[in-house]
Amino acid sequence: MGQPVVVYTDLGELDPEPGVRLLADAGFTVRIAGSRDPEVIAAAAQDAVALIVGYARVDEALLDRLPRLRFLATMSAGYDMIDAAAARRRGLWVTNLPGTATEDVAVHALASALSLVRRLPQADAVVRGGGWATDFARAELPRRTSGLTLGLVGMGRIARELVRIATPVFGRLAAYDPQTDPSAWPAGVDRLGLDELVGAADVLSLHVPLTDRTRGMVDDGLLARMRPGGLLVNVARGELVEPEALLRALDSGRLAGAALDVLPVEPPPADDPLRGHPRIQLSPHSAFLSDASHRAYVCEPAENVIAWQRTGRPLTPVVDPEA
Repeated sequence: MGQPVVVYTDLGELDPEPGVRLLADAGFTVRIAGSRDPEVIAAAAQDAVALIVGYARVDEALLDRLPRLRFLATMSAGYDMIDAAAARRRGLWVTNLPGTATEDVAVHALASALSLVRRLPQADAVVRGGGWATDFARAELPRRTSGLTLGLVGMGRIARELVRIATPVFGRLAAYDPQTDPSAWPAGVDRLGLDELVGAADVLSLHVPLTDRTRGMVDDGLLARMRPGGLLVNVARGELVEPEALLRALDSGRLAGAALDVLPVEPPPADDPLRGHPRIQLSPHSAFLSDASHRAYVCEPAENVIAWQRTGRPLTPVVDPEA
């Protein structure tokens, strides 16, 4: 019998070499599909026992074509790209990376919020256009953060890290998360219902997973309940926000700006109106990236596969077929 096979699906900007080396040293044969296309993945992984997944959709139809598969490891904290129910029915393990880029994403969220509040893109445009401080001051002035409320939707690892680093900056922090136990709620953060939070926040930052309940949660109704001149930050999942509703809120002046690290379609097409809107600040789904996380995102999924091979149990399971 040959060595067990592990396949990396899509990698984006990540270099798989450190993870490949770990797996090879542990006795695996490693292949790189380099694609989100299910046909390409199925061809590369027909005899694979494990997939290491970027953003490729792993649904029931693909799983049906991979009869030897026993393990799915994501290269992210989110695992919404995997049909977890279908994996469980087949007795497959699914793992994620719950804390790999917590600091990076939290810092990115804070940097995005502060860039919006301080109107840094507008200030940059003034200087590049030949203007200076007087020209910048003719428009809307930045607001002092000590007088603002930062609102967080969700209170997971990233949100808790954001609380830690944002507390000295904002005058008030408040959050909504019905799942978090009171004993784990951070001190100094007001716990509010969703409607109350949306109405109180000057900056609203999203930190929830993508589920059927949260998909499209930032819609016309929610945006209409935000404070006039409010700001939105999304470093979670693009599908949380309805793009047309966001554009309407920005064009009407209800919302002063938005910072989006994630979009419903990635990368967005050239004619996507989100790309050209003057009040939207974009980054290319890069909140998780740093010199440290770049390596960890390919190594830690490999370590999950190796731990499963050696002990029968991975390090960070989210679907446990033995439970």
